[in-house]
Amino acid sequence: MEQSVSSLDGQLLIAMPGMGDPRFEKSVVFLCAHSEDGALGLIVNKPSRDIRFHTLLEQLDLEVGPAKRDIQVHFGGPVEHERGFVLHSSDYMAEAATLRVSDSFGMTATLAVLEDIAKGSGPSSALLALGYSGWGPGQLEEEILQNGWLTCNAVPSLVFGDDDAGKWEAALATLGVDPLTLSSTAGHA
Repeated sequence: MEQSVSSLDGQLLIAMPGMGDPRFEKSVVFLCAHSEDGALGLIVNKPSRDIRFHTLLEQLDLEVGPAKRDIQVHFGGPVEHERGFVLHSSDYMAEAATLRVSDSFGMTATLAVLEDIAKGSGPSSALLALGYSGWGPGQLEEEILQNGWLTCNAVPSLVFGDDDAGKWEAALATLGVDPLTLSSTAGHA
């Protein structure tokens, strides 16, 4: 009998100590899509130190509006670093291009959303991620069972907040978890 996968769309993954993959150490990952076919997420607390939004707009030859709005560029994950994904508030939808993740979040991966943000007509809240985090069928569920991740509800103020260094602790706090009490050992009752 095949077991169905409970969707974690719109949830946050919080990396546990001892995860084993240094790319995800203290990461907070927003899950854009999760099904029995696998999962796709964006790390929301690892800002890019090399790329600024306006530099990227210039490289892509996109017009910047008079508001000169800026958003943080993040390392979204280890897969396809050259691809950009904009995680944003649900007040922006591009027909046939936006994945509506939940009532609060959407994800768009087109140049048009970057141009709209630059012109000041894009979503009210947004985060640009270069690359993504991906899992094959059953892989994420296994990592959760092996104590690699905790899950919690995604809150826009946490996801889009400016304090990237504090997002891991803030995500744990939504669960009432003190980082000092975490163990890398899994236990099952």
